Amino acid sequence: MMIKKGLKVRVLVGKDKKKEGEVIEIDRANNRAKVKEINMVKKHVKTTKEKKGGIISKESFIHFSNLKLIDEKVLKKTEAKK
Repeated sequence: MMIKKGLKVRVLVGKDKKKEGEVIEIDRANNRAKVKEINMVKKHVKTTKEKKGGIISKESFIHFSNLKLIDEKVLKKTEAKK
């Protein structure tokens, strides 16, 4: 099943194992997705005229193979096709 933006997924491995979240961004070239509030990393941001710098937390990409689709409405559609 294809993972798309806005669908709910469960993480299968890593520090966020068994957590669930919504896909917010997809990188098709590298087969990776960003999931809301999952795989958080600290990023050091330099101060600019527009933005204040500091250490911010943001989501990082996770490979598709480490995600499992759990969106009920999508799973029901695929089961009906079989």
